[in-house]
Amino acid sequence: MPLFFRKKKPSDDARKRLEYQMCLAKEAGADDILDISKCELSEVPYGAFATCKVLQKKVLIIHTNNLTSLVPKSCSLLSLITVKVLDLHNNQLASLPADIGQLTSLQVLNLERNLLKCLPQSIGDLAQLQTLNVKGNKLKELPATVGSLRSLRTLDISENLLQELPRVLAHIRTLETLLLDISSMTYPSPDVCSVGTESIQQFLCKECGIPYYPPSQYLLPTLESDGGGTSVDGDRAVHKYLEEESEWQNKFLDYEKRKEKKMQEKLEFERRLNMGQREHALLVQQVNSQKDEILQTVREDQLRLEEGLTKHRRYLEEERLKLLQQLKQAEQGVANRIQKLLEDNQRQKQSADILKSLENERIRMEQLMAITQQETEQLRRREVASAMQQMLAESYKNKLLQMTYECRRQDLVNQACSSLAEMDQKFQQVLAWQQLDQNKAVSQILQEIEMQKAAFEALQVKKDLMHRQIRNQIKLIETELLQLTQLELKRQELDTETLQGVITEQRQTLSYLLQQLLKEKKQREEELQQILLEMEAKSETKQENYWLIQYQRLLNQKPLSLKLQEEGLERQLVNLLIELSAERYLPVFAHHRVSLKALSTMTAGDLEKIGVMEAGLQRAILKRAQEILAVAKTIPELLRTVDTEVPAAPEPSAPLEEPPSPAIPTAPELCWDEKKSECVVCMEQEVR
Repeated sequence: MPLFFRKKKPSDDARKRLEYQMCLAKEAGADDILDISKCELSEVPYGAFATCKVLQKKVLIIHTNNLTSLVPKSCSLLSLITVKVLDLHNNQLASLPADIGQLTSLQVLNLERNLLKCLPQSIGDLAQLQTLNVKGNKLKELPATVGSLRSLRTLDISENLLQELPRVLAHIRTLETLLLDISSMTYPSPDVCSVGTESIQQFLCKECGIPYYPPSQYLLPTLESDGGGTSVDGDRAVHKYLEEESEWQNKFLDYEKRKEKKMQEKLEFERRLNMGQREHALLVQQVNSQKDEILQTVREDQLRLEEGLTKHRRYLEEERLKLLQQLKQAEQGVANRIQKLLEDNQRQKQSADILKSLENERIRMEQLMAITQQETEQLRRREVASAMQQMLAESYKNKLLQMTYECRRQDLVNQACSSLAEMDQKFQQVLAWQQLDQNKAVSQILQEIEMQKAAFEALQVKKDLMHRQIRNQIKLIETELLQLTQLELKRQELDTETLQGVITEQRQTLSYLLQQLLKEKKQREEELQQILLEMEAKSETKQENYWLIQYQRLLNQKPLSLKLQEEGLERQLVNLLIELSAERYLPVFAHHRVSLKALSTMTAGDLEKIGVMEAGLQRAILKRAQEILAVAKTIPELLRTVDTEVPAAPEPSAPLEEPPSPAIPTAPELCWDEKKSECVVCMEQEVR
């Protein structure tokens, strides 16, 4: 059996019933009955003891509960001193209080259906007890003091474990009804018990050696002895007893009527309570049904919303992955081109051919300084002067445009924009200078040696092969920096930090290459300036028209592509290499006598053997050659050999502005929402 257990709490109905009965017992004009039955009590509440004590209740009904003890710790049994009827049947009582005999007014004690194993000795002090019901317990014997119950009329000890009756029952002269289990009795024998109460009393009296008197006759001698005398007094006592008994019967009948009335009221109350509870349950069910419908609707809406949100997130994630893939491809292309530039730069640094080319260039320049008599005679003064004038005008125009751009940029930095009128005036001045009289400029150029020298210097810089290659590489690096800046801006808009360090390293590498190429450009310009100074020192012989003759020599000089064509290299092949910015390999193709048809059958390994090391350039050359041959199948005139006749010397004229090298980036083009890029120098201002 567990030492500790949790008391079962009464239900709401039981608690309401208890409160109702307690309030009913305290009302003004209430009867002497306190009925707290069927309230699921584990102990008698303190209020019941207080009510019985204060209001002097005479009937206490506590049946059909879960009582394990009659008196709680904080209460006293003397609070029930006025109780005459105590009904405790259908409980869990295992014992009675030892001082149960203090209830001297008790007349009816109902202990049916409990767990009693014995009765206390003080039960014999209940002198006015008339009915004792201990049916359905676990009694094995009755106490000896039970013989002191002088007023006991009914004793029910059936459905117990009793096998013998105590002889002291013979002293209870008023016992009229004795109920017991005949089959289980051993003393008296079942034969005696089966006859009835009178037979049992006679047997016990015989065993005790006392005479037997019927209960109806027992009071006459007693009353007579108490009255001291006459039969008239005995009749009066019997009459008084009968009146009292009739009065008690009337009281019990009234009690039963009131109990029945209370029961009807209770049933009516419970009926109304059940109806209210049923209506409340119906309302609760309707509310729950509506609540479930609303929750289901909300749940469906939430599921649809979550499904749409999931689809939208999936779409955004797919777009983001596509964009990141494009960015990665662009970054890979930038990295490949940077690697290519590094390889080209390293190869150009380490190539001995460049040094040899520089030396040949110096020898050629020295040869140019020597002016022959034939060139003097063939000098076309007027045409060369016109070409010089056009060259100087272009140079001056470019300088003015550059000055205008620098002024505008300086004005934007200082946030003080110049007026449109001043800008128009500058452009009008430029146009006015462009519209100078050609004849006046020609005559001035013919007279001024310094202008001739300046024109020769500009043409020399433009015709110099190394200077042009450096300019093309600078343009290519600037294009890569611009795409890298756009790529970095797009990453900032996407708020991603992936490969940010790689972009920074690529920018640093390109910036380093740009600085190095600018230094090489400046160095080459200084070398050309030095050559010009040497030519000027040799021209101190005051030879007439020295600079005009040098300018005409540069104009008459055939380009490398024309020379290679004269050597037998196909025009289509030359154009192919120039288109792919691979004119540096023209001598290689001419040396190996590579034709367009032979190129279409070659592989990347064959190109690498003859000196073309870049893998991307190898693929581009082979692909372009196949495309040209595919077009030539439909147009055979494209492959006809060029006439071997040397073209006549072109008329001297100012050289056209050479087109920029087709440095097409290999990275995929990105679609920007807005064309904006930052300056590759300051990294702050947007490019205007």
